[in-house]
Amino acid sequence: MEFPVTDGRPNLTSISDFLLLEFAEVRELQILHFFVFLALYLTAMIGNLLIIILVRLDHHLHTPMYFFLMNLALMDMGTISVMVPKSMTNSLMNSRTISYSGCVAQTFFLFFFGGSDFALLTIMAHDRYVAICNPLQYEAIMTKGACIQMAMSAWICGVLYAVTHTSGTFTITFCSNVVDQFFCEVPKLIRLSCTDLYLVEVGLLVLSCSGMLGCFFFIVTSYVSIFTAVLRIPSAQGRQKALSTCLPHLTVVSLLVFLGLFVYAMPSSNNSSGLNLVISVIYTTLPSMLNPFIYSMRNKEIQTALWKFLHQSSFPNRISRLL
Repeated sequence: MEFPVTDGRPNLTSISDFLLLEFAEVRELQILHFFVFLALYLTAMIGNLLIIILVRLDHHLHTPMYFFLMNLALMDMGTISVMVPKSMTNSLMNSRTISYSGCVAQTFFLFFFGGSDFALLTIMAHDRYVAICNPLQYEAIMTKGACIQMAMSAWICGVLYAVTHTSGTFTITFCSNVVDQFFCEVPKLIRLSCTDLYLVEVGLLVLSCSGMLGCFFFIVTSYVSIFTAVLRIPSAQGRQKALSTCLPHLTVVSLLVFLGLFVYAMPSSNNSSGLNLVISVIYTTLPSMLNPFIYSMRNKEIQTALWKFLHQSSFPNRISRLL
């Protein structure tokens, strides 16, 4: 139910649910949206799940780089699962609603997986820096225990990040329950505020953006050192091998940063709501869907592991034991 506005002042009835932006009012288009999102969701889930299975089963992939990649795949599966299934369900059921608690949970897990993802990408840049700039000490620095601690720190950062922003967002008193987005996006929720408490969350968002800029600066600095070290490698084959281990990570980071700038740096007033909706879908689904392909496209180790997975009869048995 949409809350009305009377005499220029909003009705402050307690909100029990929110109304999300729908993709279409025509029933046929709603069904089409369901199947398009289903295809995107299955592609992302199968691709990331395959990465996790390959890393778990192939001992050649039991290295820090692939351990972090497996964690990244888990985060990507979580990120796309927070938004897409609910949107698919609403389209199938011809509904726009999400409960208040559901919106809180969606906001929490979006920040959780998003924060963990960015922290892990920063750690992966450090891994590539040590591997190329300090190869003789790599095994001593990137031990199994150190890698587990780094991965845990990324997940813990995600939890703290999510708790901070979710609590900051939902202390706000909302004057409307109509969210101009197909999921519970914090900037859209802040616009529904009718008190000055929204300034707390705005301040937290600015602070978190500063932290992300710090991580981005660390990644850029790491790659400056990496490229400098690569240029010192005498053989062309050695330079190509070193770069091949960095390009997937660099591509993922560049894709995430480019899409983020494209979505949030472009004035929304210049775009129709339909175009904003399409841009939001691209930003929220494309990274999770493309990351497995980016990491496997020119990676011979993953391609070899995939070939074994598809052609060795022992792999299905090993999967059953794994599950």
